[in-house]
Amino acid sequence: RVAKSPKSRVAKRERTTAVILMVVTAVAAIAMSVLLFGEARYALASSTPVEMGELATIQPAADLSNRYVFATGLLGASGAIRYARTAESDSFRLMPVAGNPSIWVEIRVPEGFEGPRFVPPTKFAGRLVPMGKAGMRHVGLAKAVKDQTDVTIPPDAWLLIDGSSPRASRWAIALAAMFLAFAGWNLFGVARVLRPVRDSSKA
Repeated sequence: RVAKSPKSRVAKRERTTAVILMVVTAVAAIAMSVLLFGEARYALASSTPVEMGELATIQPAADLSNRYVFATGLLGASGAIRYARTAESDSFRLMPVAGNPSIWVEIRVPEGFEGPRFVPPTKFAGRLVPMGKAGMRHVGLAKAVKDQTDVTIPPDAWLLIDGSSPRASRWAIALAAMFLAFAGWNLFGVARVLRPVRDSSKA
């Protein structure tokens, strides 16, 4: 039995580490693509909004999921929160529809317009989606509402993202494609590293 040299053991450890890192990176990239899938699919939806009418009297059906809609309604203050996102100067407010806690609306507030005198709009045009499927930018919203206001958002609640049109969401297609390409490149690298090497000395 021939003992392996220290160099060969080091090389094997380095190869194993490289494979693990590439697999983890590929899995993470695929996970990001999955989180972006809903927004990427929404970017291909019709640019003509579906007229929903008054939000206080509506319980959205499955066929309205991930659709561009237009609706009207008054927003309530119970459970409303304000938050910001990294690298964005505008702020955001999440507010329930008055009289219909199963629908919540995210409003973008332009920089300089936030303050105690802010009056929420009553007309909305944007993406309607079950809150649990809203995507990576809205992960943790229900928990944030619970933590900040002690109000529990129903598990079947819907989210209307005001101002989010299919055209404005096309970035998600490019980003999802980039993550998939990155995952594919890493998996290809794993296949190359694990591919058996022909021993030229036996030729």
